[in-house]
Amino acid sequence: MAERADVVSLLQTLVRHDTTNRAPGDAEGELAAATWIHDLLAEAGLEPVLLARDDAPHRANVVVRVPGTDPSLDGLLVHAHLDVVPAEPEQWSFDPFGGDVVDGYVTGRGAMDMKDMCAMTLSVLLDWAASGERPRRDVVVAFVADEETDGAYGAQWLVEAHPELFAGVTVGIGESGGVVESHVGADGSPVRLARIAAGERGTLHLRLTATGTSGHASRPTEGGAVLALVDALHRIGHHDWPLHVSPLVRAQLEQTAAALGHKADLTTDDGVMRTIAELGDAADVAMFTVRASTTPTVVRAGYKVNVIPGVAEAEIDVRCPPGFEDELLAALPALVGDGVAFEHSVREPSVQAPIDGPWFEAMVASVQHVDPSAVVVPGCLGGGTDAKAFSLLGIACYGFAPATVDPDGRRRSGIHGVDERVPVSSLLGGREILGHFLATV
Repeated sequence: MAERADVVSLLQTLVRHDTTNRAPGDAEGELAAATWIHDLLAEAGLEPVLLARDDAPHRANVVVRVPGTDPSLDGLLVHAHLDVVPAEPEQWSFDPFGGDVVDGYVTGRGAMDMKDMCAMTLSVLLDWAASGERPRRDVVVAFVADEETDGAYGAQWLVEAHPELFAGVTVGIGESGGVVESHVGADGSPVRLARIAAGERGTLHLRLTATGTSGHASRPTEGGAVLALVDALHRIGHHDWPLHVSPLVRAQLEQTAAALGHKADLTTDDGVMRTIAELGDAADVAMFTVRASTTPTVVRAGYKVNVIPGVAEAEIDVRCPPGFEDELLAALPALVGDGVAFEHSVREPSVQAPIDGPWFEAMVASVQHVDPSAVVVPGCLGGGTDAKAFSLLGIACYGFAPATVDPDGRRRSGIHGVDERVPVSSLLGGREILGHFLATV
C-alpha cells in the first residue's frame, strides 16, 4: 500500500504512461493509465468505475467516490486530467516519458500539467484506504481524459452521460492554483504568495466563412472571399477591447498589491495597467484577464496560386473576462462585417466561485498549515480547464492543485514546453496541503 512518500513514484509511473493528446484529439495511452489507476484503487478496497464512450473505448476515465462520515454535508469533487500535450523529444534534455528523478526534480511531460495532481490525489486515496480514515464529506475523484482538447471524451462527456456520479457535489477543485511561489516585496523583502483560481475567462471561439466567386487570378474582380476574410480578421485581431476589471480580478490585484507592499490604483485604466506592471510576475495573467482577446489562429483558403478561391475560412481564439460576455457578443457582428458568416465553434461562458466563504477559507488554511508564511489570494485564469464542464452541474469550481516552494530555489517549469519538471520537495509539500484540505474541509 502506498505511503505518503510514494507520491514521487506514483508521479513517475503516470509520466511513463504516454497519454499524448494529438490533434484532432486522440490519446490512446489514456486507457492504460486509467486502467492502472482503476486497478490500484480497486486493490486498495475502493470502488472505482472505468468509463469511456462507446465509440472511443481507449479514451477512458476513472471516477471513485469515498463516502464521508457526515452524509448531511455537501460533496466535494477533485478532478485531474490524464492526457498531456505533445512533446518534441529532440528538444528535450531528458526523455519526456522517462519519469526520472534528476537533480531534485521529477521530470517528464505532464509532471506539471497535471499528473502531479493525479499523483497527489492518488496518494491521499491510498492512504485513506490503508488507514481506514474517511473524509468528513463525500469526496468524488475524477481522473479524466481529453482535457487538452475539449473534454468531449472526458469531463464534458461525463457531465452529459453520467451526472449521477456527481450527485450531492457542490464544490470542485482542479488544476492551476494553490502553488506557493517566492516574490520580492516593494521593500525588497521576500514574500511567499499563492493564488487560488476562483474563476476563468470564457471561451467563445469563432469560425469565419467568407464566400465569393471562383475565377482566374489573372482577371481579378472586386472583393472576393479571401479579401473579405482578411478584412474581417484585421478588424477583429486589431480591435482594442476596453478594460473590464471584474470583482474577482479586482480582489486579486488589491490583495496581491497589499501582500507585496504596493499601492493598487484601480480607479482608472492607466492605474490598472500601472498596478499590473508594478506587480510583475505576482500579477500572474492579470494583463489578459482585464480585457477580452480575439486572436486569429487558423486560416484556410485556396489550392493554386492562379485560382481565386470561392471560399475562405478562419478560426479565432476568443476569450472573455467574467461579466463581459454580453458586450463582447454585441460587438462581434460589426467586427466580422458583411459578407462573412460566423459561428461559435466553442461557447463556454466564464466561470466564477465565491472567495468569501468557508470553502475558500479552508483552502487558505491548508496552504498556511504547511507554509504559515504564505499569503493566499484569489485569482482568475486566462485560459480554461475542465471546471467549465463541471460547473454545468452547478458545481462551484476552484483551481487548487497545490505545491510548496523548494528550499533550494528549484522551480516548476516547462508546462506545454520543453523539459517539463517539478521539484520533489514541492510535490511532497503539495501532497501535504492537499491531504490536509481533503481531511478537514
